[in-house]
Amino acid sequence: MRGAPTILHLDMDAFYASAEQAAKPSLRGKPVIVGGLGPRGVVATASYEARVFGVHSAMAMAQARRLCPNAAFLIPRFALYRKVSDAVMTLLHALSPLVEPLSLDEAFVDLEAGGTEPTVEAARAVAERLRADIRAATGLTGSVGLAGSKMLAKIGSEQAKPDGLVVIEPGTERELLGPMSVRTLPGVGPATAETLRRAGIHTVAETREAGEAELVRLLGRAHGGSLFLMAEGRDERPVVAERDAKSISVEDTFDVDLTDRTRVQLEIARLADRCVRRLREAGRSGRTVVIKVRRYDFSTLTRSETLRGPTDDPAVVREAAARLIDGVETTAGVRLLGVGVSGLADFTQEDLFAQAAQAAEAAQAAQAAEAVQAAQAAHEALGDAGRPPGPERPEPVREGAGEASEDAEKPRRWLPGSDVRHAEYGAGWVQGSGVGRVTVRFEEPWSPPGRVRTFPVDDPALQPADPLPLLRPDAEAEAGAGAEADADAEAEEAGGPDGPTSGAGGPAPGRGPGQPVTSRP
Repeated sequence: MRGAPTILHLDMDAFYASAEQAAKPSLRGKPVIVGGLGPRGVVATASYEARVFGVHSAMAMAQARRLCPNAAFLIPRFALYRKVSDAVMTLLHALSPLVEPLSLDEAFVDLEAGGTEPTVEAARAVAERLRADIRAATGLTGSVGLAGSKMLAKIGSEQAKPDGLVVIEPGTERELLGPMSVRTLPGVGPATAETLRRAGIHTVAETREAGEAELVRLLGRAHGGSLFLMAEGRDERPVVAERDAKSISVEDTFDVDLTDRTRVQLEIARLADRCVRRLREAGRSGRTVVIKVRRYDFSTLTRSETLRGPTDDPAVVREAAARLIDGVETTAGVRLLGVGVSGLADFTQEDLFAQAAQAAEAAQAAQAAEAVQAAQAAHEALGDAGRPPGPERPEPVREGAGEASEDAEKPRRWLPGSDVRHAEYGAGWVQGSGVGRVTVRFEEPWSPPGRVRTFPVDDPALQPADPLPLLRPDAEAEAGAGAEADADAEAEEAGGPDGPTSGAGGPAPGRGPGQPVTSRP
């Protein structure tokens, strides 16, 4: 652990919900809950207005609706969140080459590796400027913790929420950690906490007082030893710039348990296609295909198959996933299915066996098509209007075919929060739908709260749309130029790049313009 507070932890404030409030003027200052909206959905993020009612992440959506029935319940829009995250991560990489992203809205930064002077004043100035730049670039707020270790920096950012900065200076670590729950320490989950509770250990101070020998006796040498060091405020983990993904996967939870084998097979094929699309978007290939099955009774199992070499061929992944699901009993009911690829690589090795299988399938399909056509012609010649004979098994699922056929057969689903555009009224978002009608609020992130209109669900003038940026494009460019000019002027006035700066973009919600940022002495 370093003496100077040069490890920075950034955590965006209620990220998904805050992004939705920024995108939808009518929701600002109101409770917003983002997550799965089905009967088995869970909360991804709740705005601070919703948290007052006891709603929190990972809560069942049904419970969230009971606690806060008047909130806006919206689906996640990951395309928007990724764009905002990319802008934030660009700002972080400008500070240091050592940036360790943990998720779309959270990351560690080693400021010293970026040339920041290892002093409290210099680190604080950089953190203040970062918070102002994030608000200017995205319109959102983030909380920052500064400390000499990753553990303490993360604790600092939690204390800083919302929209604050906490600096944990050298020598104050033990005093800060002492009264905190032992669950605050990394690696302490419910099982470890229960073991410690039975031994009469509840706080970090009590963990430290128990001693390393007692913790090793309770938890084992590796876990007990590392827990004692963290209770002492020592954390030697470095900021790791490259956190290479070990796998890429997708999964779906179904509102009603699936019992039909054909439906299960089609869902697995669809998930395999989605997984390969993500794999290709990341420029990767994979060698091991994994399926995940959660049954009606919540029992979960996984099955995997390792291929001869890395691949990003959707047909190969579909075939492997199909073989795996064939060996799993699903007729009692399946509530969740997932497909993943691990053993990632940056190259693709062609699978000759898969190619041969594809060629054989294509030949069989061609022969079957010819047989059907011949039979149909014969029946037509005989005046038989009955159904022509053909193969009883479903046709092989082509890439994207499952999703396309479903979309073609089903009416469009207008999910709350999704983006739309009307030929006459312009951009808006779905507020709700049902009984053949869809209600849309027409507003943009930079407009006043908009009007609500209702249309038939199949209105051809209403179409799905891509998310709008949170800041007006021309204003965003002007803000960027202004922030750059302000930074240059401040650096010149202070005599260096780490001089004090003023916040850009105005005061954040919930904090007055003259209210100081909190810090620990």
